[in-house]
Amino acid sequence: MSQTPSNRSLARSARWRFALPLAAALTSAAAAVAPAPLWLAHGQPSHQAIEMSGLLSGSDRYGLRPQDYDAAWLASEVAHLAGGDSALTESNQFEQRMTIAATRLIQDLHYGRIDPRAVGFELGAKRSDLDIIAVVRRVARSQSVADTLAGIEPAFYHYALLERALARYRRLALDPALGPLPDIGKHPLRAGALYAGAAALRYRLQAEGDLPASTGAADANRLDGATMAGLQQFQQRMGLHVAAALDARTLAALNVPLAARVRQIELTLERWRWLPPFAAPPVIVNIPQYRLFAFSTTADRAASLLQMPVIVGRNIPTARTPVFMGSLRELVFRPYWDIPRDIMLSEMLPAIRRNPDYLEHNQLDIVSGESDSSPVLAPTPAAIDALAAGQARLRQRPGDDNALGLLKFVFPNAHNVYMHDTPVHRLFLESRRTFSHGCIRLSEPVALAALVLRNEPGDWTEERIRAAMHGPDAYRVHLTHETPVLILYGTALATEAGPVQFFEDVYGHDARLAALLHLPPLARQR
Repeated sequence: MSQTPSNRSLARSARWRFALPLAAALTSAAAAVAPAPLWLAHGQPSHQAIEMSGLLSGSDRYGLRPQDYDAAWLASEVAHLAGGDSALTESNQFEQRMTIAATRLIQDLHYGRIDPRAVGFELGAKRSDLDIIAVVRRVARSQSVADTLAGIEPAFYHYALLERALARYRRLALDPALGPLPDIGKHPLRAGALYAGAAALRYRLQAEGDLPASTGAADANRLDGATMAGLQQFQQRMGLHVAAALDARTLAALNVPLAARVRQIELTLERWRWLPPFAAPPVIVNIPQYRLFAFSTTADRAASLLQMPVIVGRNIPTARTPVFMGSLRELVFRPYWDIPRDIMLSEMLPAIRRNPDYLEHNQLDIVSGESDSSPVLAPTPAAIDALAAGQARLRQRPGDDNALGLLKFVFPNAHNVYMHDTPVHRLFLESRRTFSHGCIRLSEPVALAALVLRNEPGDWTEERIRAAMHGPDAYRVHLTHETPVLILYGTALATEAGPVQFFEDVYGHDARLAALLHLPPLARQR
């Protein structure tokens, strides 16, 4: 039997700071109801204690760490107590530590291990929707501890898919044949090219489901058509430019260690635990995927989702798209673009001072008030000085060349971030779409407007939406049914068809979250 740390040392440990008060409250509540212990029956571990101990030891199945739940000590104590020779003090200690571990596991599965605000994610106040004491009691009396725990995990279908994918990728990460592929040389390789890693590439594509397992090749060292088709599937799954070639960026993605893919899944599961259940069909933007999902129901099934590519903020501190929640309240047809002051000062004011025609050439007005109807000032030196001093503002007039395009989706927030149309559609052809100052540019604004306006008065067909976008005047629609908007960050996504998509940690949020969770550095792949 392992050494037992004192309750005082447990109390000092940061990982137990939430669980200990709840465990004490649970112990008092249980004693008030009945003298029977929670985890022991006739002095021996109950079948629930045995199952819970196994789940704690295997908590990596949830993307968690067994050592965070005293799993080794509890497993050894289950075996010891089953022998029937333990003293009362040891039984009491087992009861307390099993309760602490169960409490912590329930908290972590339902809420996540850390507060999202610790990483700068504004996803609402910390939730308190779960009666954890009642859940621990229910677990300790349940026929199936695993089923009871499943009931307190996030109810999102894609969360469950990702959790299942985690087990698969853990197995793949143990396969020594799935190591790094050799260099391709100076130029991309196309179908028919000889490549020393061709056989290993086929094996990798088959292991991850991009190539049928039965696919062979006449020449093991040659990239045949079937292999290149599988490679294109891999490129699409990774959010890369899809080309019939093995290029440097694709090789780099192939050579990301599978242990790192496991880590991406674990961190994304943690983030999904931070989300509340959907009370209404939301609009979700996943930043590293550069993709928007608009729900027609609260169920996250692909059949009920409108999906589209988006453009997000550049990877510099002042332009990154923030992670937060909001409510879509208004659509603006033919919007003005009110240029943010930092952009005006750094990018536009110097050009205005150099070139008097800059304002008219770019359809810009100097305005003295805050509303759309505020007076426009003549572009005199005095007006430009007022602009520099913050006594006037700069805006771009509505039109086809407006930076916001012809439609703006407003969900008020402290970051002044919104979704909008764009006149520059060629950028949606890029695989890495970090081009904005923080707002989200939409590839299909008409489709999103039609979904958002479907229950609003006015018979908002796509034809009417397009007519309003190309009409003579700015036009605002205040929504009677607000739509939740969630700007999220997940670098792994399990699809309903089976393949798992992985995305670049474009803002470094995965690295920061791993550090906050004190996760060990990943071993370098040889």
